[in-house]
Amino acid sequence: MQRLNYEATLALGRLDGITETLPNPDLFVSMYVKKEALLSSQIEGTQASLVEILEAESRQTADAREVTNYVKALNYGLSRLRVEDFPLTLRLLREIHAQLLTSGRGSELDPGEFRTSQNWIGGIGSTLSNAVYIPPPVTAMREALGQLELYLNEENGLLPLIKIALIHAQFETIHPFLDGNGRMGRLLITLWLCQQGILSRPLLYLSYYFKRNRDRYYDWLMRVRMEGEWEGWVKFFLQGIIEISNESLDSAKQIDRLRENAIDRVSEASLRSHANERELLDQLFVTPQVTRTSVMESLGTSRPTAGRLIDRFCELGILVDMTPDRRRDKVYSFRDYLDILEVGT
Repeated sequence: MQRLNYEATLALGRLDGITETLPNPDLFVSMYVKKEALLSSQIEGTQASLVEILEAESRQTADAREVTNYVKALNYGLSRLRVEDFPLTLRLLREIHAQLLTSGRGSELDPGEFRTSQNWIGGIGSTLSNAVYIPPPVTAMREALGQLELYLNEENGLLPLIKIALIHAQFETIHPFLDGNGRMGRLLITLWLCQQGILSRPLLYLSYYFKRNRDRYYDWLMRVRMEGEWEGWVKFFLQGIIEISNESLDSAKQIDRLRENAIDRVSEASLRSHANERELLDQLFVTPQVTRTSVMESLGTSRPTAGRLIDRFCELGILVDMTPDRRRDKVYSFRDYLDILEVGT
C-alpha cells in the first residue's frame, strides 16, 4: 500500500508538473476534460466518439450531448470551487448533478435532487428482487450522505490518494441519485483532487483505467460493499493513478512535440507576418475539427482569408480534408492531434 501510494503520488506530481513547462497548458486541458467526459460516459454505455462531441451542440447526437453535459458539469464544479471558493458540499453535488443531467438520458429523473425512493443496480429489466446491488434506503442514505459531507472536508491525516479512493467507493455505494451516480462519482475524484490542490488542472482521466478494467472496477466496488475488501480496492485505485498519470504524461509530451513541429512548419512556410496562422494553430489544440465558417468566426477574418488559411494548413499536412467528396460545408481535421487523444476512446 505504501509503495503504491508513493508511486502514485510521484506519477500524479509529474503529470501536474507538466503544466508548468507547456507554453499554453489551457490549450491541452480543455481536450483532456473532453476525453475524461467521453470515457466516463462510455462506461455507462454512451455511444459517442471524440469527433462527435467536437461538433457544434446543435449538430450533436443525443449521446454526444450527454458527454457535453459532463464537460459543463465539471467546469461548473471547478468554477464554484475555485472562483467562488465554495466548499465541496452536498449542495454543490446537487448543483453539479443538475448540470450533468440537463438533457438526454436521466434528465427526467429529478436532476439536482437526491432520490426519495429506493433504487437498485442490475441489468436491463432487473427488479428489486433480482438486483445485483441495492443501495441504502432513503433514511439511511441521508445519514450516510451527511457523514460523507463531513469526511470530504475534514482533516483526518489520511493520505490524500487513499482518502479519495475511499470517497469514490462510498459515494457509489450510497448511490444517492436516481441516475448519473457513476459519472458523478468519477467527477467527484477530479473535483476533490483539484479542491485539495493535488491537481492544479483536471488532467487526470482515470475513467480510461476504469473503462479498460470495467469488470474489475465493478467487482472491487462490490467486494467493498459485501466483504469489506477496502485494501484491495484502494490498491486497484492507486495502480490506476500510476498507469493513467504516466500515460497522460506521455501524451502531453507527444502533444508538445507535435505543437513545436507544427509551429516550425508554419514559420518556415510563411513569407509575411503569420499571426493568423499561429492563432489558428492555437485554436486547433482546443477545437481540432474546423470548417471555413468556424475559422472565419473564431479568428474574425473574411471567408476568403479563412479559406486560404485552411488550404495552407492542408498543404503543410497539419489539416486533413475529412469530406473530399463535398464541394460545400467541408470539414477539416487536425488528425495527428486527434490520433493522440483518441487512444482508448
